[in-house]
Amino acid sequence: MKSKIILLGITGSAAAFKGVMLASLLRKEGFEIDGVLTPSALQFISETQLACVTGRPVYSSLFTMQPGDPVPHITLTDSIDLFAVVPATADFIGKSANGLADDLLSSAFLACSAPVIMAPSMNTRMWNNSATAANIEILESRGVIFAGPVMGPLTCGTEGMGRLMEPSSILKLCLDVLSGRC
Repeated sequence: MKSKIILLGITGSAAAFKGVMLASLLRKEGFEIDGVLTPSALQFISETQLACVTGRPVYSSLFTMQPGDPVPHITLTDSIDLFAVVPATADFIGKSANGLADDLLSSAFLACSAPVIMAPSMNTRMWNNSATAANIEILESRGVIFAGPVMGPLTCGTEGMGRLMEPSSILKLCLDVLSGRC
């Protein structure tokens, strides 16, 4: 039986390391994981770090110099079973809701026909902003599934809603979506 493929996008958040943790959990479950890092994510984690966990190449540029794959935003989404963005910043959520595609991850999102899970991670004030709420409403109306966020300590030293869900909880949601239970 062919293993299922998950496209895992990681955006520029202090919680980016939890995306790597999720990749490890997914691989232990037998999934193949293709990783995409936004330019901002590269400020927190490296391509090498994610590639070591997934055992596969990691992508970070919309304009790669790979003659065999001149359109990675299309080919990366051709045969995936799930697209997960962990963590999903307010910026990525806003771009996705408005159809903006200025990097590999946002372009892949627009080209994707597989189920999508986004796990938000941001400051409470950003989470509570009416623009964020409107963007989430738009994406939910288009079928995007949101995993969290949850209450807890935030990077800025405060506590509140906006903390990324734990990777084990996101894994459970991924398994539910892939099995058709969600």
